[in-house]
Amino acid sequence: MRGYSIAMLLVSVLLAGTGCVSAHKHHQGMPPELLPPLDMPRELSKTVLPTYTVEPPDILVIEAIHIVPRSPYLLRTADVLAINVSGSLPDAPIAGAFVVQPGGIINLGAPYGAVKVSGLTTEAAQNAINQLLRQHIRDPLVSVSLVEMSGRQQIAGQHLVGPDGTVTLGSYGSVPVVGLTLVQAKLAIENHLTNFLEQPEVAVDVFAYNSKVYYVITEGAGLGDSVTRFPITGNDTVLDAISNINGLTQVSSKRIWIARPAPGSDGVQVMPVDWHAVVATGATSTNYQLMPGDRVFVAEDRLVAFDTHLAKIFAPMQRIMGFTLLTTGTVTRLSGPVLKGGGARGQGGFGGGTF
Repeated sequence: MRGYSIAMLLVSVLLAGTGCVSAHKHHQGMPPELLPPLDMPRELSKTVLPTYTVEPPDILVIEAIHIVPRSPYLLRTADVLAINVSGSLPDAPIAGAFVVQPGGIINLGAPYGAVKVSGLTTEAAQNAINQLLRQHIRDPLVSVSLVEMSGRQQIAGQHLVGPDGTVTLGSYGSVPVVGLTLVQAKLAIENHLTNFLEQPEVAVDVFAYNSKVYYVITEGAGLGDSVTRFPITGNDTVLDAISNINGLTQVSSKRIWIARPAPGSDGVQVMPVDWHAVVATGATSTNYQLMPGDRVFVAEDRLVAFDTHLAKIFAPMQRIMGFTLLTTGTVTRLSGPVLKGGGARGQGGFGGGTF
């Protein structure tokens, strides 16, 4: 028991030292008490974010407004042709849009059949269709025009900005758009398509704002910190950020601040948040508007963190004590019959003796 008491005393001394070191380190990690500028954007005085620039991994949506191939254009599979024939059979008229099917053919239906048009210009395709129809119709009048080129599908739609900062337009190649505004990206794509099309015109917009984000870091009281990433919408405040993580947890304190990166290698701007004033009184002075790259830091509850450190220190001792008690109980149970036998022999010897 004396040895156990000495061991517990040593553990208490070590624990006190560890707690002091932890508290000292935690104090060093606290943000300095800085007063943000009075014109800092807040809940009731928000500002407009700078013009959006495209970066990976944004997703752009491109609409093909004017896509006309350079002449001469050779038809390909998946092109759509408008074919109208005057003088066709009454029960089998030919009028409408026809898709160039795999194999490069246009199927005009019964009784006309199919004709291959891939690799031909629209004029040559018109002559080929005319020759096919002459087998069934006398002097057909055929009109063929290109309605939609297959390459349009490669341009229009959603496009991911790749790690190299480009968007891929299928067979038309890739276009660098990183660091460009939407207007500049539109001009860059149109200039690139000029090599393949006549006076191309597209519309560019952002489908998913993935590159401009803010972070919510929740200190885990010794159990690991959590980091959650949210896209910037241009209207986010501290209250919005906390609501996105469903409020504060049991290990969180009310000490919250924003760490905003600033120009320079070690530049940083820290803005403390009066959480109670924001949620309980509706004060907006510290409910700041979030900017791209902001870190909303939620500090841990010190009592919970202290309890976690205690558990980490005493857990090995509890295992050792449990193992010791289990070993002692096992040895005692196994040695019980031996001890009883020894006691009987002692009693017999004592009974046989004389005083």
